[in-house]
Amino acid sequence: MGAMSDQHIKTITGVYEAFGRGDVEHILEQVTDDVDWASEADSRVAPWHGVHRGKAELPHFFQELAANVEVTEFTPLAFTSNDTDVMTAVRFGMAVPATGKSGTMEIRHWFRFRGDKIEYYRGTEDTAMTAELLSR
Repeated sequence: MGAMSDQHIKTITGVYEAFGRGDVEHILEQVTDDVDWASEADSRVAPWHGVHRGKAELPHFFQELAANVEVTEFTPLAFTSNDTDVMTAVRFGMAVPATGKSGTMEIRHWFRFRGDKIEYYRGTEDTAMTAELLSR
């Protein structure tokens, strides 16, 4: 791994730490103005799914997540990177107060950098589990 790769992993580690403390402002500082951000880009299973474009739309992703779930676990399991991309595997646990349901899944994150900023993010999750946890 090169120095750029190491720096990108540090950036993602910092983003994960900011997510844990609810510091969306720090995350916004790590993305490009025209960031393309999506967990499950083509899904409408959860309110946080779909594409969020630009810094103005990105807070909506975190607001919808926070409004609907309580994160019970967020454990990075693995990181891999090259000069422009970081990919991670994370054990993610959530509880849904509205339904009283909870579960844990492994999710994947792909971050692409332009310089030292994140320009593109795609996440995958167990959408079947997400749908079940959100259903009343």
